[in-house]
Amino acid sequence: MRPSGPKPLLRRAGTSLFLVTEPLHIRYLTGVAVSMGALLLTPRRMILFVDARYAERAGREAGEGVAVRTPEALARHLKEGNVCGFEADRVTVEQRKRWSGRYKGVSFLPRTGVVEHFRRQKEDGELRALRRAHRITRELLRRIPRTLRGNVTEECVARRLAVWALELGAEGLAFDPIVAFGAHTSSPHHAPASRKLRRGDIVQIDVGAKVAGYCADMSEVFFTAVPTDEQRRVHGVLRAAQRKAMRAATAGTSTHALDRLVRGHLRFHGLEEAFTHALGHGVGLEIHEGVTLSRKRPEETLLPGEVVTIEPGAYFPGKWGMRLEDMVYIS
Repeated sequence: MRPSGPKPLLRRAGTSLFLVTEPLHIRYLTGVAVSMGALLLTPRRMILFVDARYAERAGREAGEGVAVRTPEALARHLKEGNVCGFEADRVTVEQRKRWSGRYKGVSFLPRTGVVEHFRRQKEDGELRALRRAHRITRELLRRIPRTLRGNVTEECVARRLAVWALELGAEGLAFDPIVAFGAHTSSPHHAPASRKLRRGDIVQIDVGAKVAGYCADMSEVFFTAVPTDEQRRVHGVLRAAQRKAMRAATAGTSTHALDRLVRGHLRFHGLEEAFTHALGHGVGLEIHEGVTLSRKRPEETLLPGEVVTIEPGAYFPGKWGMRLEDMVYIS
């Protein structure tokens, strides 16, 4: 849930000052979209430092309680404390070194997960953007069968997805789509190539639209001929596993419990070894944010307002693979 001022963030960081430099986090906390800038959190207020390219717009769009200043003013405001936290996983070693040399008397302490903690639970406006991105993504997938004819290539389908997203009112795609034909589907993160469609190919599409900065993420499988018995069986097992997990994904549910649920189902059908990645992940301003649904990651419980994907898959190297993915709104 978006913090109502700087104090919750400072408590999370455990410092009297906190410097935010990740553009996505600046947008999240201030409402101002920038490619470069800094946001200093002090006990009394948030101060956004931007150059002349963004100054006028920032002054107009910055949320309540956010002051806008030039970058040169940062040194003066850092004197409000002698310890300043920063986003350790978003800042280079060289950048921290420059800060230490420029702002004498200030200790810069690395912190992780400060803003990300609050981003997990979405507010109504965020959920509206995610649901619209989700609806557009469903429409993108609905249009796929009409493209699967002739000598169409993976790259051609990927380009059409990008055009359709814009036509449907999205900012664009949330990530480079995965379009895989035939044996290429056995690679979970295949990059579209010049391979042409052949009759009988399985087609795997993984795509998401972006609306107001928020990302959707879905995957679907398409058949260009009557599927084999094995393909039909695997598809049915994955669909049943996905539905089980989506029903079980409620507030308070353990990420490990969801992973065990799906892997147990796949194990019963002899497919656990073919499932080679996490069950899902949080989505929002980034396509992967918040929790990861995997026993290989720290166990967490789902929060109300969180949005996660559920994406069981099965892959048979050199042959084919399938992944079914959709988004769940946690309540």
